[in-house]
Amino acid sequence: MTSYAVVIPTLVRDTLPDCLAALAAATGPRPDQIVLVDDRPDPVPSPDAMGHALGVLGDLRGRTTVLAGGGRGPAAARNRGLRAVTAPWVAFPHDDVRVGPHWCAELVRDPAEASPDTAGVQGVITVPLPGGRRPTDWERGTDRLARARWTTADMAYRTEALKRAGGFDERFSRPRHEDADLALRLLDAGWRIRRGHRTTLHPVRPASRWASVVRQRGSADDALMCRLHGPDWWDKAVAPRGRIRRHAAITAACVLGATGHRRAATVCALGWAAGTAEFARARIGPGPRTRDEVTTVLATSVAIPPAATWHRPAGAWRHRRTPARPAETR
Repeated sequence: MTSYAVVIPTLVRDTLPDCLAALAAATGPRPDQIVLVDDRPDPVPSPDAMGHALGVLGDLRGRTTVLAGGGRGPAAARNRGLRAVTAPWVAFPHDDVRVGPHWCAELVRDPAEASPDTAGVQGVITVPLPGGRRPTDWERGTDRLARARWTTADMAYRTEALKRAGGFDERFSRPRHEDADLALRLLDAGWRIRRGHRTTLHPVRPASRWASVVRQRGSADDALMCRLHGPDWWDKAVAPRGRIRRHAAITAACVLGATGHRRAATVCALGWAAGTAEFARARIGPGPRTRDEVTTVLATSVAIPPAATWHRPAGAWRHRRTPARPAETR
C-alpha cells in the first residue's frame, strides 16, 4: 500500500465544498495528509467559507491542515503545501473538481503499478458537457482539459522527484503552463510520466462574458515557456500553439487602419474586419449559436487579438533575462 498526501491550492470558491465532499466519500485508503493552501490575498473577509468547506470532510478533518498562500498563484501555493508533505506521493487536484467514487483506491493503485523511474501519474479527466445542444466556446475550452497532458486538475507526483526538481516554478503566477514546465523538467531529468486509472470530474464553472479576454493574460506565460524550453516547447509538450500570429496580424491591421492614410487605412480596415470575422466564425460555428452566445463571441473576438498581442510581448520583456534551462540529468 502506497501512502499519499493531497495538496489543494484554493481561492475558497463555492466549488471547494463539493471537491472536499467527493474526496471524503471516495472509497479506498485515506490520505495521510490533506493540505489546503488558502491562496486568497486576504482571507480575512470571509473566514466562514473555509470553515464550511472543512465541515464536509468528516473523519478526514483531523488529517487536514490549512496554510496561507499569500495570493502568489497556484505554483507557489502547491510548493507551500509540498513543504508540509511527508508522504512518498502527493496528489494535486484543483479545487473545482470532483474526484471519482473510487479515487482513493485508484490513486494507491497508480503509484503501486509505477516503475521506479516514474515521477508522476496523471488522472483521467472528464468534463461533463450539456446534452441536447452544442457546447459554448467557454465549455469547449474547459473540455480541452480532458485531453491535456500533465494537467494539475488531477496529477500525482513522487514527492522525492518533485523536491529534487525544485517544485513548481513560482514565476508562473497564473494557472497556466506551470504544470507543463514541471513535467518537461522531470522528463529532461530522465523521469517518466504516465496516465493512471483514477477518474476525476471537472465541471464547467460559470464565467463572465469577458472571461476569455481575461485569460489572454496567460500569453505572457507563453513567452516565459519559450525562454525556458525553447521556441519548440509546444511540440515538446504536445500543446496547441494558439493563434498569436493571427492575433498580431489582426491587431496590426487595426492600428494601421486607424493611423494610416485613407487608401492604406481602408485596406487595413478591411484586413482587420476579415481577420476578426474569420476568428469569430471559427468560434461560433461549433457552438449553440444562440443570441447570447453569438453576442458574447462577437464582442470577445474583437477584444481577444489586441489583448493577446499586448500580453505576449509584455511577457517577453519581463522575462527577457531568463536563461534557458539546460537539460538535467538524474
